[in-house]
Amino acid sequence: MSAMRDVSRLPTYRFSYRSPLWWGTLSFVVIEGLGFVFSIAVYFYLRSQNAEWPPVRPPDLLWASLFTALLILSELPNTWTKRAALAQDLSRVRIGLLVMAGVGIAAMVLRALEFTTLNVRWDANAYGSTVWLLIGLHTAHLVTDVFETFVFVVMLFAGPLDGRRFSEVEDNQAYWDFVVIAWLPVYFTMYWAPRLLDGATS
Repeated sequence: MSAMRDVSRLPTYRFSYRSPLWWGTLSFVVIEGLGFVFSIAVYFYLRSQNAEWPPVRPPDLLWASLFTALLILSELPNTWTKRAALAQDLSRVRIGLLVMAGVGIAAMVLRALEFTTLNVRWDANAYGSTVWLLIGLHTAHLVTDVFETFVFVVMLFAGPLDGRRFSEVEDNQAYWDFVVIAWLPVYFTMYWAPRLLDGATS
């Protein structure tokens, strides 16, 4: 007969790879990351099959470059918030989430402006469809993470809360890392590849 074990003192949550949520997010990131890889591969395949690429003026650089700079700089408060969550420092996590919520709003405003300078409709040709697919795919991830950040702001200010919320915040901030990293090859593909590889003029 096996001995009874008291598990009441075991932690009810973990951080990073010790958390099942972390593994779920990692699996999602891998799957979605492959979506970006395949979409970029389609872009370059179509480029190889068309003598004139892009067939229209490439997207303007201004808003996309500001958006990219914002994402890169956002890694500073994002990392700070992640460390605060690991330390289970409620006041710092609240501040960090408010900052990241502001970053999210600014990012979505810049993305909305970016959509106005793509210089091609989504249904105009294969190039237009691919460009809209790339930016649309990333926008879906951006909106998802910004929405989750606002949810955490409400949860951590309204309460009640327990330690699991810190683990969830840490996971949310890790997902923002993916949003930032995934955008960089998309930005190069959409904005710089036509100029550097194809000699397109802005």
